[in-house]
Amino acid sequence: MQYGFLIDHRKCIGCHACTVACKSENNVPVGNFRTWVKYTEKGTFPAIKRHFSVLRCNHCTKAPCVTICPVNALEKRKDGIVDIDRDACIGCRACMQACPYDAIYLNEDLGAVEKCHYCAHRIEKNLEPACVVVCPEEAIVSGDLHDPLSKIAQLVASQPTLVRRPEQNTGPNTRYLGVLPDALEPGVAERPATYMWSERPASKPEPWPDSVAPREDTRTVLDVGHKVEWGWQVAAYLVTKGVAAGAALLAPFAGALGLESAARDFAPEIFALVFLGLTTFLLVEDLKRPMKFLTLLTRPNTKSWLVRGAWILMTFGATVSAALVARVFASMSGLPSGLEDVPWATIADSLRWVNAVLALGVAGYTAFLFQQCEGRDLWQEKSLLPHLLVQAVLCGTAVLMPFTGKSSELSLWFGVAMTMHGLFLILESKRHHKTDNARQAAAFLPIARMGSFRHPYRFGSKILVALPAAFIAIGNLGRFHAVQPSLFLLGGVTALLGLFLYKYAYIRAAQLPPLS
Repeated sequence: MQYGFLIDHRKCIGCHACTVACKSENNVPVGNFRTWVKYTEKGTFPAIKRHFSVLRCNHCTKAPCVTICPVNALEKRKDGIVDIDRDACIGCRACMQACPYDAIYLNEDLGAVEKCHYCAHRIEKNLEPACVVVCPEEAIVSGDLHDPLSKIAQLVASQPTLVRRPEQNTGPNTRYLGVLPDALEPGVAERPATYMWSERPASKPEPWPDSVAPREDTRTVLDVGHKVEWGWQVAAYLVTKGVAAGAALLAPFAGALGLESAARDFAPEIFALVFLGLTTFLLVEDLKRPMKFLTLLTRPNTKSWLVRGAWILMTFGATVSAALVARVFASMSGLPSGLEDVPWATIADSLRWVNAVLALGVAGYTAFLFQQCEGRDLWQEKSLLPHLLVQAVLCGTAVLMPFTGKSSELSLWFGVAMTMHGLFLILESKRHHKTDNARQAAAFLPIARMGSFRHPYRFGSKILVALPAAFIAIGNLGRFHAVQPSLFLLGGVTALLGLFLYKYAYIRAAQLPPLS
């Protein structure tokens, strides 16, 4: 069984009755929509025609929002409806990144996400969804797509219908009959600064990139706005997580890389734990319901890489803590009887290798999480995983370099990591993207804004890639050995700042193209 919708745009008059009925039936907050009508005008004056398209959740056969939700707040029911448990939602908004259709919104009052749930409370009483009942033209048809005798199944079988963004392979179950195809392709139509009855929402002030210019004869003249949900916290978390992972990756080689005695024994674990703590803080702080964070443990969705990532982070934290405790015991004299004969230094060294393996997971699991974000094609490039591992080495060397002696090889590792990071950035700028969404997002990278700061990508991917390299090169000159630690510190700080700015632009740019 699979409930679905068919929107017959041969009949739709764009009256918004479905929108009003949905908002009234489900108490949808002002400014949010579970179903809405987009107006698209096609043609040039005087031969212009206005087309309507009714947009909503597609109750996908393979719903990516269900897969990514870490606490099973979203559910694919036996009748095919994708329903949501608002009480369980922790407000991570990962489902909003996974949905390729902008069908999920955040209820700011509740701190929970909401969406069309097919009026499940009505379906369970053998009533049709509110939007179907109220439509004056009977342009919305609901029913079981798997029942060949149902009206909707017969229409789909006998008429050519379209679905939104079929390239995402989610199996949408909202079908469109007689709709303008351009209206279902996000980014195809020009979006003027002012809609018919209102200005466009100001949450995305960036201009549309010239390299992916919309069609001149197609304009969206009415639509709803969708905010950028993931911001500086996610960018900062990627950096802090990279530092924690990178410090642990380098720990087994601390002596060979030239770390001085005290730093060699303790610095990698201290940095790993401190930045792991910052990572955890950022993850929790970004939730709209931070007090529900532990729900990740009590009702986990094991398919979600948010949950799998949390497990990796917790295991990593435990083993790094164990290595640090073992190192402390190894440095102590006069341990209680029974503890003094334990080879603590050997245990600490062995745990460093365990931590290095776990650090690969800490650094790389975000690539698998972003693969589940079906709405953000820029994040789904295959090069993301190796790039994250290179960034981890870059972050680890950045924080450990100031603690090395004059003969350190760590600055060489830093230079190699920085060079590889730069090569990935060049590859990213030259890559041919397979989907329109990825091409649009890549075009937004250079113009993505950070508040009033207009050039985070330029500084993060260019200026703050060259500047750290200059600091390190100067620090390795013989005449500057006296201030080498300070120069290495400047190089590391500027590298981390540049990585943060680049990550901010990367995270934001992927959320700027419309999905509806």
